[in-house]
Order: sequence, then C-alpha cells, then structure tokens
Amino acid sequence: MSWHKAFSKIPALAALKNGQLLPKSPLRGLGELRTFLDYVHIRHCLLKPYSEQRNYPLVDARDLLPSFEPNLTEYPELPGFSMVAFERPLDYFNEVFQFDLLHTCRDPDLRVAGDSCVLESPLHVSNLDAFLAHLPRELREEFRADTQDRQISDIASYSLLVGYLSRMDRAHVLSLDREGQFYLSGIYASLPSDLDTELKRFGLKARKFRPDDNILYERNREFVYQFLMELYGYPISSERKTSAAIFARRLHKMGERFLIKALGQSDRTLTSIFSTGPGQPYPQVEKVALVPVETRAAETLDFLESEGFFLDRRKRVVILRVVYSQHKFDPNNVRQDRALSVLRQEIVHPLTGRVCTSVNLVKDTYTMSLKLNDIVRGEFVGTAVYKRNELVENTESHANRLKFLHSWLCKHQRRMIAYSDEFYSEIVHVLDGYLSDPELTDEFDDLRDLYQEVWGSYSFIKQARKIKQLEDLKDRLHKGKRISYLETLTLATALISELKFEFATFFKPLISQAIHFAEAMLNDRYLIRTYVREKDDNLTENGLRIKKLYRRLVSLVDELKAIRKTRAEA
Repeated sequence: MSWHKAFSKIPALAALKNGQLLPKSPLRGLGELRTFLDYVHIRHCLLKPYSEQRNYPLVDARDLLPSFEPNLTEYPELPGFSMVAFERPLDYFNEVFQFDLLHTCRDPDLRVAGDSCVLESPLHVSNLDAFLAHLPRELREEFRADTQDRQISDIASYSLLVGYLSRMDRAHVLSLDREGQFYLSGIYASLPSDLDTELKRFGLKARKFRPDDNILYERNREFVYQFLMELYGYPISSERKTSAAIFARRLHKMGERFLIKALGQSDRTLTSIFSTGPGQPYPQVEKVALVPVETRAAETLDFLESEGFFLDRRKRVVILRVVYSQHKFDPNNVRQDRALSVLRQEIVHPLTGRVCTSVNLVKDTYTMSLKLNDIVRGEFVGTAVYKRNELVENTESHANRLKFLHSWLCKHQRRMIAYSDEFYSEIVHVLDGYLSDPELTDEFDDLRDLYQEVWGSYSFIKQARKIKQLEDLKDRLHKGKRISYLETLTLATALISELKFEFATFFKPLISQAIHFAEAMLNDRYLIRTYVREKDDNLTENGLRIKKLYRRLVSLVDELKAIRKTRAEA
C-alpha cells in the first residue's frame, strides 16, 4: 500500500494528493490532538520511510514487551524527533524549558496595526527565520519552496513540516492559542532532564538507596535507573529518550495536561507519554511500530488479510500499537523489577484507522517457544544484545547461542515466572535438553563463565516461580482458585522444603521474599485463633493437621533465616 493512501478513509481527516493530512475541524483537547498526531507520525515517519527503503528495519513485536533493551544499531537515514504539547497557551518567560518561540497570526497581542496576516507579515518572516536557523543547509531551499504559500505555525501545515522537524536535533512544541486552537508554537526545544535528582529521590523512596551510603548506591543504581526509565517506556539509552521520560515525570508532578512523543532512529518506535485523569500516579505510555506478523495460525492470517490490516501482504507487515500499565515498586513482589506490563495491543488499520485487539502478536507463546528451539539448534535468524553492550548477530557457535539464551532469559524473566505450568514445561524441556546435553560437556567447559551465567539466570527463574506460588498462597490462592488452610499449609511447607535445598545457588532477594510470604501466612489472625491457640482436644483431625503443619512452617522459616544469615556472613 502506498504511504500516500494511509488513513485516507478517516472521516475526520482530509488526505491531500501530496501526502498531507489535515484535520477537517479544529482539534479540541489533547485527546484529539494525540489522535491526529499519531496518524501524521505513522504516515510520514514510519510508512513513508518503509515504502522508500528496500530493507527497512522492521521491529520484532516482542521488542515491544518490557523490559526494553537499548538498540545498538543507529539508522541515521530514518527520521527521529521529540515533541511536547500542552493543553494551554504558553507563558514564554515562565516555562520550565528553553525553546525558540513561533507565533500565530491569531495572536492579537502580537499583530501589527493594519497587518491582515498575509504571508509577508513580520510574524511569518520571524517564524521562517527561526526554522531556517536550525535546518541543515541542504534542506533550506526545499523548505522555502514548500512553505512559500503556507502559514507554518498553523496545525494544517504540520504534516508538511514533520519531515523537516524530524531532521532537527531538538524537540518541537505545540500548544493552544488565545482562541483555543492548537498550533506549532516552538522549535529547537531542550527538554530538561534533572536525572540525578529524580534518580536519587526515586531510589530513596524505594529504599534502594540510603543517604550517604555509597556502597548501596553503587550496588542498586543501575536497577533504580532501569526501573525509573521503564516506567516511562524506555531502556537506559539516548539523551533524547532520557529527556522525554524525565521531563514527562516532571510535568506529571506539576499537574500539567501534556503529551510527549518521541521517535528514535535506533528503535524505530513512536513512543507517546501523556497525562490522563487526575489522581493517576503515572502518565500513560503507548508505543507504535511496524512489525511483521510471525504467527502460523492460518485463521489469524486470513482474518488480517480479509479485513485489510496488512500494509504489506507479502511481508505480512502491520501497524502495531501497544498500551502499557505502570506498576509501583514493591520490594516484596517476586517480579519487583516489573515497572511496565502490556495492558492492550492494537493492530491499526492502515486506511480507516480502526483497531483490532483480538490478535495477540506481542505475547504469542507459541512463537516464543519456536524461537527458543531455533536458538539452541543454531537456526535462529536475528540479533540479540548481550549485557547491553554487545550485538550478537547469529547463533552459529555455542558461545553465541549461550549469549542469545542469556539475553532471552533476562528479557522474558518476569513473564516466565508467571506463565502457565504447561507453557513453562515446554521451555524447561528445551533449556534442560540443551544445557544438560552430555555431548556438549566439553564445549561448555571451554565456555564455563558464560555457561554459568546462563545457568544462574535459569536457576533464578526456577526458584522465583516457587516464590510466586508462595506469594499466591499467602492469600490462600493456588492456580487462581481459593483453597483451604490445610491445602495452603501443605503446599507452602512442600515448596519451602524444596527451596531449602535449591538455595545452594544463593539469591538473597528470593530467600527474603520466601521468608516474607511465609511469615504473612504465619501471622494470619484467624489461623492462629482457630487452630494454633486452640487446645488439641477441641480440634478435628483436619484441625490437628493444620496445627502440625503450622509448626512445621515455623521451623522451615527459621531454617531459611539461618541460611540467609550464613550466606550473608560468608
């Protein structure tokens, strides 16, 4: 499909032959602006480059799953930008960031007497000069030609200008004019990133830092940094993304109604961060990218094709939007590093803009299992980032396969902890078959450090799944169902008995969490009052068993505390 046709069947938009998209009526509110900008940015910053480049780097749908990884490959030929929009007029002197101001001819305070706002007006010339000052030299004549008959601050000119805005180093600004209409009100904006203050404040609140404790700060800084950035949709990466995330955090704290959007030349993903209703702890995060559909389900493929969702039928490419839900930091959660999770995924129709939410591209466990098989067989085609600084481009050698597995396990750790027993057993079968293959003993001996790293990540997941079960058991839940006290204590004592021997591979957070959840069960007031403090003569057979299991759990918790103390002193 030609990018010129994209979203041409949306009633609220006018699609011109030259590729521009115009709103047919004034945009009222941040929601309408965000929808309009989504269509413009997808059309001009994703679909246009895709149609013009033979080998456009599509985004793997699973890369849109948290936790996000930095992209080590830059594509300078692709567009990139950042922007901020406010649902209010600007107050230039009192704004908390720097930018070059643009004017709208609807501003009565700046209109020159007798000026009817023709394109030769001083305001238009001022806007034009501001643009030219920050454009690369080779684009200036083309820009003059494109804008010779346009009022460049008007929202109707935005889709014409977005190609130029995406070649500027800094952000652009949109806001409301005095008549309540959005316009391009600034360019070359520096979005302030007071990262040091935000990072330390967040780490102190999460109790990962203590004042003047350099050792604790060094130990936990990367975790806090990663969690903080992921709350706003990014890994630890470029200054543009860091600024977008931290500035969004600042604006949200100030109670602003805002929208921040950014497109990276490395991640090829449009990220939107915007305020929602009052009282929300964090702004909303969404991502949009062009992804290939990898599912083998014929029914799904037939549906997407018959409904026109493919923008490229041969390559099965779709426009995918993912909406995320943020999580407050909880040190007692087994998946405590989970800042984001997928709330909803939408495949966007390239003509009408309607969305399909029934197809699961991001969390396709079948595809995930196939990829894992391909990795251990050395048949996987693609790349992985090992320890955030090494790009691994194939799985031909066992060293590369282990690096892929390490990256894969780190990426999917929090999901594997919560996946169903059926799916997890498939993963275990593949991993055990490869890592415990006696014919590969000599190969792995030569790669001992790398092999131990993979085993360490795998062992953590296996233990964490049991801790997750304990977390559910403290609420008397097992596999989503409410269970009795007898069943709860039976399962809890069995789990901790197993864990006691598995803690030879020491993960201090897991031991602490196991103790925390077990003590939560032991502190159940009804359990203590009804069974523990009751005389044996007054208890039924089940009651006596519950009392015995309670004492057994107390003993196991004491053993776990002893293990933790011994390992801490070692």
